[in-house]
Amino acid sequence: MLTWKLATRLAPLALSAALIGCGGGDEVAPEGTDLGAAPAGDMPSPDPMERLGMDTEGEMAPAGEAAVEPAEPAPAEEAQDIVDIAASNPDFETLVAAVQAADLVETLKGEGPFTVFAPTDDAFEALPEGTLDDLLLPENKEKLASILTYHVVPGKVMAADVLGMGGQSATSVEGSDIPIEVDGETVTVAGATVTATDIEASNGVIHVIDAVIMPPAE
Repeated sequence: MLTWKLATRLAPLALSAALIGCGGGDEVAPEGTDLGAAPAGDMPSPDPMERLGMDTEGEMAPAGEAAVEPAEPAPAEEAQDIVDIAASNPDFETLVAAVQAADLVETLKGEGPFTVFAPTDDAFEALPEGTLDDLLLPENKEKLASILTYHVVPGKVMAADVLGMGGQSATSVEGSDIPIEVDGETVTVAGATVTATDIEASNGVIHVIDAVIMPPAE
């Protein structure tokens, strides 16, 4: 068995030697070799980065395409201030118009922070007939500003803070105190009920109320 295996392995070698000897020096290419192919030493060596599909910086690039620089990340959207938030809410159209008429836009767009008890459009509509139109007249600008600043408290007072202020008061930007009452989860400020809380802005916070509150008469 050993002799047969050895002879089997040597037979192809002997046949190749015989063919070379008979061919007058012509070489016979090994089976499976392309006779028209260039010698291995003459083949161009592709750049190893190209074979990996990378550009010269080592970044992966799509086949046949140059590497594309990554896009710049989109800038983070800036937080809105109190005026911006009110202007984007359809429930505060009258409030925004009043703030503009009283020339308080720049004040409420300031650094703050401010806490605003914001009456809705329905709250303004509940005022006695003709009151709002009268307040929006240019000659009543100072009175309107006084009423609006009575709805503003310096500092950022969140709902959790207000719940702990029952029976107390907060001093408004107008200068008068706003009485605060708490009954369970219900909070009233100067008689108006707080209906929504903690609308945060870049320069403070808004709490929604269901009535327009008036500073005490002097």
